[in-house]
Amino acid sequence: MTDTVNTETHGFQAEVKQLLKLMIHSLYSNKEIFLRELVSNAADAADKLRFKALSDNSLYGDDGELRVRISIDKTARTITIDDNGIGMSREDVISHLGTIARSGTSEFFDNLSGDQAKDSQLIGQFGVGFYSGFIVSEMITVNTRAAGAAADQAIQWESEGEGDYRLTNITKESRGTEIILHLREGEDDLLEAWKLRQIVNKYSDHISIPVEMWKEGQPESEGPDGPDGEKTPAVPGEWDSVTRASALWTLSKSELKDEEYQEFYKHIAHDFEDPLIWSHNRVEGKQEYTSLLYIPARAPFDMWNREKEHGLKLYVQRVFIMDDAEQFMPTYLRFVKGVLDSNDLPLNVSREILQDNKITTSLRTACTKRVLTMLERMAKNDDEKYLKFWNEFGQVLKEGPAEDMANKEKIASLLRFSSTSVDGAAQEVGFGKYIENMQEGQEKIYYITADNYTSAVKSAYLEIFKKKGIEVLLLTDRIDEWLLSHLTDFDGKQLVSVTKGDLDLGALDDDDAKKAKEEATEEFSSLIERIKTTLGEKVADVRLTHRLTETPSCVVTNEDGMSSQMIKLMESAGQAVPPQKYIFELNPEHEMIKRVADEADETVFADRVQLLLEQAQLTERGSLDDPAAFIARMNRLIG
Repeated sequence: MTDTVNTETHGFQAEVKQLLKLMIHSLYSNKEIFLRELVSNAADAADKLRFKALSDNSLYGDDGELRVRISIDKTARTITIDDNGIGMSREDVISHLGTIARSGTSEFFDNLSGDQAKDSQLIGQFGVGFYSGFIVSEMITVNTRAAGAAADQAIQWESEGEGDYRLTNITKESRGTEIILHLREGEDDLLEAWKLRQIVNKYSDHISIPVEMWKEGQPESEGPDGPDGEKTPAVPGEWDSVTRASALWTLSKSELKDEEYQEFYKHIAHDFEDPLIWSHNRVEGKQEYTSLLYIPARAPFDMWNREKEHGLKLYVQRVFIMDDAEQFMPTYLRFVKGVLDSNDLPLNVSREILQDNKITTSLRTACTKRVLTMLERMAKNDDEKYLKFWNEFGQVLKEGPAEDMANKEKIASLLRFSSTSVDGAAQEVGFGKYIENMQEGQEKIYYITADNYTSAVKSAYLEIFKKKGIEVLLLTDRIDEWLLSHLTDFDGKQLVSVTKGDLDLGALDDDDAKKAKEEATEEFSSLIERIKTTLGEKVADVRLTHRLTETPSCVVTNEDGMSSQMIKLMESAGQAVPPQKYIFELNPEHEMIKRVADEADETVFADRVQLLLEQAQLTERGSLDDPAAFIARMNRLIG
């Protein structure tokens, strides 16, 4: 390997000092993970070469045995991780090693809390595993040559992690990447071969290609009978595999420990935290495949980016084909990580072929069912763990009923919401539990959508439900209104918004309440007509309601009308929304309504009616079209 004279210095594209300080201090107690990350990257490089070689076998050259090698130089105080995988071009080096957390750097630093334990968990979510080498190194040198490139097209990357890095054109005789860690003072224990073997066995035994270390030979020795005895021949040193080099998912579940599953997850997900749950299955018969699916414990920072690549690692007959094969997992399950190994797909399969492949459809259906079954079991057997999952991924799961009609009921059973039956905003009531708690004679599931928990739980629309002890689900996520446009019932029970239509409680309404409605309708008929005349086209209708017990008035929409929450959702997305006319409802038991009915002055009457309408609109929408007129009208009435 020879250097050429040109060396360029580049600045990192992210706040490297802050990140490296965080990594060193947050992860130092578990500093050995640096080796796991670098070996994992090396194994990925080998997998990618194996896939590219399917269409261009010449990429192997005269070196077809893929491996990762770890070596120690005690004199130079260096550890070298060397692979003969895909390697990197100059552009690859700048892209992958010149930028920390290439997407979402600002979000990364916004999420830092100062809590070392929590902050360290963020690191794995931002693709910065390579930089963990700086935990133990004062400088890192990377020599790399892309497969298929000439020897003089190799590149050297070097940095002390202090804000910049250097690039030098070099000659490298073999393809692949060599990472040289120049150890910090005090890291001498890592220069012991047994120590590195121990770390590799602990974290990387599942790697599907051999991880090798140098095994010292033995010199020629004299035999047992003295100088004239038979001599033992010398044994030369050799590269020796320190891992079993078999893909973990190909092993029987009975052979594997939880710790091995957890370490494999960290390898494929580049996460620093254990997964929440996993499912390992081998299917034989009409189709033959193995799946190992994981649900992470924590949502990645970019989970809401539906365009980001997601999916499973796809293998065909143990051969790596692609990362992020999204065809096997619906978008609403984009948080699932794992491996799918099929015996039925062709080795030269592409994303385009996968798109319209019947085998793909069948595998997607099976993997989706597997994940939903995993979630069902967790929801049934471990409320605490499921609530942890829900708080991380619940809003994404709510996309499911619209996306996956075949599993709509199963997904709906996994949804959780706040409710008037529980204290606080913790989301812990599902549709199934709601139905179990329904009152005798109750045939519908009642819900309300609002901007936040406080607005929902204090809403005037809940007054009659609180009085009668009827549970109402409190839906406070922006996506909830959209969700319920695709989910209209559950287990034969209709989902009914308490802010829509003419409220009918059915068997939950007693005879006295029904009689009171009839009497009030007759008593206030002239007032209703007078208000209709006053408001004209400002409202769709005016009528009495018994959904209110403490509030004088409210506005509602027709059963098929667009709710205020849906209007807000569409407006936030930049979509045009047609003008909305509400139905104006009055509480005949309220003293203010009776006072308005007795008002003889038409000007004062009009102001009072308009004020009641605007108060109701403000409660429902959170804003008014003309707040200045509202203030002026209020001042006239109280002045």
